[in-house]
Amino acid sequence: MEQPIFTTRAHVFQIDPSTKKNWVPASKQAVTVSYFYDSTRNSYRIISVDGSKVIINSTITPNMNFTKTSQKFGQWADSRANTVFGLGFASEQQLSKFAEKFQEVKEAAKLAREKSQEKMETSSDQSQESGHETQSGNQESSFNGTDDEKISHVPDDTALKSENDRLKSVAEQSKKLEMELQALKDSNAHLTDTLNEANSKAESWKSKVTQSQDENNQLRHKISELEDQCKEVNQERERNAQLSLRIQELEADLQEKEQELEDLRKQAETIPQLVTKCESVTAKLQAAETANRGLSEKMTLLQSEIDDSQQNQKNMKSELKRFMDVLDGKIDELHEVRQSISKLGVDN
Repeated sequence: MEQPIFTTRAHVFQIDPSTKKNWVPASKQAVTVSYFYDSTRNSYRIISVDGSKVIINSTITPNMNFTKTSQKFGQWADSRANTVFGLGFASEQQLSKFAEKFQEVKEAAKLAREKSQEKMETSSDQSQESGHETQSGNQESSFNGTDDEKISHVPDDTALKSENDRLKSVAEQSKKLEMELQALKDSNAHLTDTLNEANSKAESWKSKVTQSQDENNQLRHKISELEDQCKEVNQERERNAQLSLRIQELEADLQEKEQELEDLRKQAETIPQLVTKCESVTAKLQAAETANRGLSEKMTLLQSEIDDSQQNQKNMKSELKRFMDVLDGKIDELHEVRQSISKLGVDN
């Protein structure tokens, strides 16, 4: 009964029988390559099956050598199959493990051959001893018989013995072939189960990879959405910053307008004093007119003073009017500024 003791995967090649130089692919893809141990025959074989086709069936002997020709490729020659097998591995580590196993199996095959030779030598010694005894017995019988019996008896025994040996050899070969056929069937069934299991695992891995890809796509979509949201938040922050700057500018303008208004208010406080002065001057003028009506000479002087005073009064009134107009304009501007500030506060 053969059992697998080591299994790996590799691309299988055979040497071109015509050129003995070029490699010919024996498999379209990486296939399972296994070491098998036959406990009944005490032998080791390398077997590889691609589908239903056996592409490697190499019995390992002590004379075989496995050679690494590159970091991922190795080969060995099989004189019985009259070919050279080559294996291409996916990594240098797999090649090293296969080569170590080849050397280990080679040493085991060597020990098995030595033990077999010792058994054969022991059995041959025993058969020689029994053969000597048989020959001595035959000689005694021949001595006791006639010449005709000698001639007729010896050839019949030889023919029967050779025929018996031939039949035994054929039977043993038939049994060996049957055992090899059964081992190949068992190996093929085991390799088929292994291949089916590998295919199911591959399908499972494919489904997992597909699921992972879908999850990655969903995560990428979510990341893109978050990036868009971050962009919108940044834009809103920029708008708020711009509005804050605009509010600060308007507040500064408002402070300037309030300062101007305060200055105008201070100037407006001097207007009653000017009015009071004007009324006082008018009263004095009236008193002077009443008191000095009779004095014509002084009247002229007073008239000139009155004219000057009236002119000053006109100038003061025109200045006061202009000041009131400016004050009204400033008040209107301050009112518009306050309305724009209140509007910006509502919008924000």
